[in-house]
Amino acid sequence: MEIEEFTKYERARIIGARALQISMDAPLLVKLDKEKLEAIRFDPIKIAEIELDSDVLPITVKRPLPKKTEGKLKKEKKAEPKKVDEQVDHAEKKEEKEIIEEGEIMQLAKPEDEVEEETVEEEPEI
Repeated sequence: MEIEEFTKYERARIIGARALQISMDAPLLVKLDKEKLEAIRFDPIKIAEIELDSDVLPITVKRPLPKKTEGKLKKEKKAEPKKVDEQVDHAEKKEEKEIIEEGEIMQLAKPEDEVEEETVEEEPEI
């Protein structure tokens, strides 16, 4: 079993939650003599502290990981395609400008797959 080091804030939260349970008649998780209970004056906070220090509380702490590195990776991935698109757009505009300056008129032909063929329907004989 791995012993966790809790921060002072985590300790306070755990002790407070367990003390509330003890004050509402929850069973104690450590055996304490009547003399020891009288010495601490049946204080639920002190009992909760003793339980936490003896490592018998079934309480875990979830610590979220920082999201900064994940956010940076997402931004970098999104930024790269935009740069490529901008370069392509810039190159196309440059070509169009050169064509217009030369005074040429170009007509773009459709690829063979996209060319529509005219079909002549024959009239049926009656």
